[in-house]
Amino acid sequence: MKFVAILQRQQKPVDYMLKKLLIIFSFLSAGISAKAQLMESFLHSGEIGIGVGMGHYFGDLNPEIRFNRPKTSFGLFYRKQINNYISVRLSGEYALLGYSDRYSNNDVQRARNLSFNSNVWEVGISGDFNFFRFQPGFEEFSFTPYIGLGIGAFSYDPYAYLGGQKYFLRLLGTEGQGSSLYLDRQYYNPVAISIPFTLGAKYALNARTNVFAELIYRFTNTDFLDDVSGQTYAPDAFAPLPDGSPSPAFLLQDRSYETGASIGMKGRQRGNSLKADAFATIKVGISFNLHNYRCPTY
Repeated sequence: MKFVAILQRQQKPVDYMLKKLLIIFSFLSAGISAKAQLMESFLHSGEIGIGVGMGHYFGDLNPEIRFNRPKTSFGLFYRKQINNYISVRLSGEYALLGYSDRYSNNDVQRARNLSFNSNVWEVGISGDFNFFRFQPGFEEFSFTPYIGLGIGAFSYDPYAYLGGQKYFLRLLGTEGQGSSLYLDRQYYNPVAISIPFTLGAKYALNARTNVFAELIYRFTNTDFLDDVSGQTYAPDAFAPLPDGSPSPAFLLQDRSYETGASIGMKGRQRGNSLKADAFATIKVGISFNLHNYRCPTY
């Protein structure tokens, strides 16, 4: 009997501890369940954002893909969230692009001495994929890197300065476009297609606001973003002005005379048509989350 009494006294603290653990476990389970229900009822449906940064061109004047002359870029977007990982983005972008042969390490390019600037306006649609689950408002799901791939259309109109005056190059036909002597050379389209590839990361500051940084590289279907392609020089396509002086088109199609002897003789290659031009933007920005709520089912 004494042994049984001792066992009963030892059992009481054990029962008390088990009850205490059960109560704690019940509270934890309730908390986890409540949080899970909250996460299920809270839907991150999308974002509206704006970013600013730099744009850069790659092409006949920058064949080495050097990122040494960035210019202004900014953009707006609306992102529709399909689930926690996949979204569709509609975007509008602006980039000022430009380059000059004088920045090249190649002696032939520096002698060619061509340059351009262009205002590029782009609209596009892309699919984005988050590497991590992203739910603003929940700290453990507040950060993710992401990638994206899409298609867009952009307008461009390269220009250059001569004697302090601005000239748009496309309609000047600097490679003989529009000349009766070169009927196979047509004016290039000022609208082209882009294939944007995105690498980015975003962080939710709170349930309403995110910050992000992203790089978007665009492959394009044009080789005239810089007004230079693979066609040969065509100096005979440019008639002199009525007073006998050379026309602006003639002076802009070959500017090697500014650095030395002219290299723009008929039949000599002016650019490289084997590879289309490209451009990229690097931006940082802020976005504002759009929320939906759904009633939990029991």
